[in-house]
Amino acid sequence: MIACILLIFSSVTLFGQNRAEYASTPPMGWNSWDSYGPTVTEQEVRANADYMSTHLREYGWEYVVVDIRWYVENDKAHGYNEKDPVCTMDDFGRLLPAVNRFPSSSDGSGFRRLADYVHSRGLRFGIHIMRGIPKLAVERNTPIVRSRATARDVYSIEQPCSWLGDMYTVDATKQGSQEYYNSLFDLYASWGIDFVKVDDLSSPYHKDEIEVIRKAIDGCGRPMVLSTSPGETPLEQAGHISSYANMWRIIDDFWDNWSQLRAHFSLFQKWIPYMGPGHWPDGDMLPLGRIGIRAERGDSRMSLLTRDEQYTLMSLFLICRSPLMFGGNLPDNDAFTLSLITNDDALDVLKSSKDNRLLFDDGQTIAWTANDVKNNDKYVALFYAADQKPIIESRAVWNSKLITYEAGKQSTRVNVDIAGARKLYLVVTDGGDGSNWDHADWIEPKLIGKQGSLSLTDLRWISATAGWGSASTNVSVGGNKLIVDNNVYATGIGTHSTSVIEYDIPEGYESFSALAGIDKESINHTEGATVKFHVFTSYPSGSPPEDSIRISLKTEQLGFQGACRVRDLWAREDVGRQANEISLYVRRHGARLLKISPVQ
Repeated sequence: MIACILLIFSSVTLFGQNRAEYASTPPMGWNSWDSYGPTVTEQEVRANADYMSTHLREYGWEYVVVDIRWYVENDKAHGYNEKDPVCTMDDFGRLLPAVNRFPSSSDGSGFRRLADYVHSRGLRFGIHIMRGIPKLAVERNTPIVRSRATARDVYSIEQPCSWLGDMYTVDATKQGSQEYYNSLFDLYASWGIDFVKVDDLSSPYHKDEIEVIRKAIDGCGRPMVLSTSPGETPLEQAGHISSYANMWRIIDDFWDNWSQLRAHFSLFQKWIPYMGPGHWPDGDMLPLGRIGIRAERGDSRMSLLTRDEQYTLMSLFLICRSPLMFGGNLPDNDAFTLSLITNDDALDVLKSSKDNRLLFDDGQTIAWTANDVKNNDKYVALFYAADQKPIIESRAVWNSKLITYEAGKQSTRVNVDIAGARKLYLVVTDGGDGSNWDHADWIEPKLIGKQGSLSLTDLRWISATAGWGSASTNVSVGGNKLIVDNNVYATGIGTHSTSVIEYDIPEGYESFSALAGIDKESINHTEGATVKFHVFTSYPSGSPPEDSIRISLKTEQLGFQGACRVRDLWAREDVGRQANEISLYVRRHGARLLKISPVQ
C-alpha cells in the first residue's frame, strides 16, 4: 500500500513538473469545430482518425479533438440549441457524451472506447469543455466526488459566458471547487484523454479557474495538453498563461477570410517572445479543406482562402510555431490541401526552428526568419500581404448615410443607375464607432433591365471579402436568417465591414436595387454596430495592388555574409545560388517559404 501511494505521488509530481515534455513542439491535430460545429458524431470522428492515421501520422499529426457540446443530444448546425438542449450528465454533475451521437458511451463508459480506438490508430484523443459547472448540476444540486460540498456550494452567477448558457462560473475560493475540477479530470483520465481545450477561459481571462484546472490536470495521474480559448488572451497575462497552459488563443475564432488571416501578423509579433517548449501561442484552427458541413459559419465549402492565401497561412503558422489544429473534414481533402499538410520540409520549420523573429514589415512586404536547430541553415518566410487600398467614397456611384443600431436608423433603400457599367462592387465600411459587430446585409439585391430583374444571389461573384467571417448568400455572416428591421428575408448577402463584393454585370441591366441594413444578430450582441454602404462601378480604391512584387533581403540580415543556396520548401525545388542578396517574386496574398544554406 505504501509503495502504491509513493508511486501515485511520484507520478503526480512528474506530470506537474514536466508538462513541457508532452508539448515540447507545437501540437498538431484535427478538431471537429470548423466542419461540424456542435454536432459531430462518433462515426465522423472515427473517419477523421482513420484518415489521420493513414495519411498524416508519419508527418507528426496526432491529436483528434471532439469540440463543443458533445453532451447535447439535440444540438443544431449553424448555432446552438439554447431553447431546450437535452444534456447528458452523471450523478456528480459531470457531463457525459450524448449516446445518440456517441453510441460507444452507452454503458456509461464515456469516451473510453472512442479514445481506445483513436489510440489503437497510433494517435491521441482530446475533448473540448466549457469552464465552470453545468447549470443542470446546480439545479439538481449534485454531490461532488470526495467532498462534502455540492454543486450549489461552489457555483457563482458572476462572469457568466456571454455566448453560451450551459454553465455557471466555479468560484475558486469556495470549499469544494478544487474537488469539483479534480473529479472532472479524474474522469477524463479514466477515459484516456490526452488533450483538453477549455473554452470561455482566456477572453475574458479567468486566472483563478485556470490555476484550479492546472492543478486538477497535474493531479489526475495522466499527462494532458491544456489549451485555453478563445482569444485574444490579454498580453499582460502572458507570464501567467505560459506557466499554466500548453497553448492559448491569441485571436477569436478564425475563419477562411483574408482579413482575419492578415490580423495574425501583428498578433504573432506580439506573442512570439512567449513561445517555447510546453507553451505555445495559438493562432486557432486551420480553416482548410472542406469546412462548414454543419458548422457555425457558412455552408459546406472548400476553404474560401485562395491557394496563395493558404500558402501564407501555413508559412506564417510554421515560422511562428503556432499549434496546427486542422479544421477541415480530413476524408474530403483534395490533393492540394493534402500537399500543404504533408510537406515534411515545410513542417520542419515548425518542429526544428529557433530564434524565430520578424525581420521587417513595411505594411505590405513582410519577412520572418528562424534558425534551423540541426545546422547553420536559416529559414525565411516572405509575404506580400498588400491589403486593398483605402476605399475612396468619392468614386462611388452611391453612398449611404450612416447606418446605426438605433431603431429607425438600421437600414436604407438602394436604387442606383448603373447603365453602361460592366462592374459592380458592393462595399460596406466601418461607421467608426470601434464596434467589432458590424454585421451587414444586402437584402434582395437585384439587377434590373428591360428583360426583367436578376437576383445577385443567383449570380456568382468574382470575389468577396468580409472583415469577419465570410460573405454568404441567403444567410447572415453569422450563418443565421437574414433579419433587418425585425423582418426576416429569404434572399440576400450577409457580410461584415470592411467588405468588398465584386460582380461582372451581364449585358442589358441598367440599375441596381436592394435594402441595405445592419443584421439583427449584431444589434442583439452590442450597443454599437455602425456602417456605411456604398455602390461602385469601378474599383473602389482607384487601382488594385500589383499581382506580384519582388522582395529582397541581404544575407547579413540573416547573420552571415556571402553566397548562399536557396531552396523553396513549398515548391520542393532549389531556387539556385545567390550572392549577398536574396531577391524573389512573391504573389499578392502569397508567401515563399525558404531554406537558406550559407556557402562556405
